[in-house]
Amino acid sequence: MRKTIIGVMGPADAATNKDIENAFTLGKLIASNGWVLLSGGGHSGVMDAVNHGAKSENGLTVGILWAQDYNEMSSSVDIAINTGLGSARNNINVLSSDVVIACGLAAGTASEICLALKAKKPVIILNDNELSKAFFADLGKELTHIAKNANEAIEQVKAILALSTNKELAATTESK
Repeated sequence: MRKTIIGVMGPADAATNKDIENAFTLGKLIASNGWVLLSGGGHSGVMDAVNHGAKSENGLTVGILWAQDYNEMSSSVDIAINTGLGSARNNINVLSSDVVIACGLAAGTASEICLALKAKKPVIILNDNELSKAFFADLGKELTHIAKNANEAIEQVKAILALSTNKELAATTESK
């Protein structure tokens, strides 16, 4: 049976202390729910914090690395995918995730949000930037969800997954 993959995207060097705290908590909660964590796999900012949080709960972590080596990888990544694609790997991040949580905001994170919305993936925005929340909520309509904290983001993931499961079940029943 396929595992649920939750992607957490966020800034590296531009991450705030609050972003890092939220990311660590997200990682813990993702792991404690038995989901797989997917991130950019870097050794700084949101990527590093979310992986450390997941590992603190013995979670499985996947890092989609921008480079072709392991030099900038978080020490808490279990499975590293070396892409050598630079920022183009952002599309792999979102297409491989069942739900995307954008923790914090920087240019790379904004691109991942847009790519996720274009791919019709649900996105949860977790940051303090009111302008970005309004922009992405307008852009993504029903695909965009806003969370105030990590716990609320995880509750939204659960609701999205439950809705998705119900739709899949209905589609399977209708096809019989």
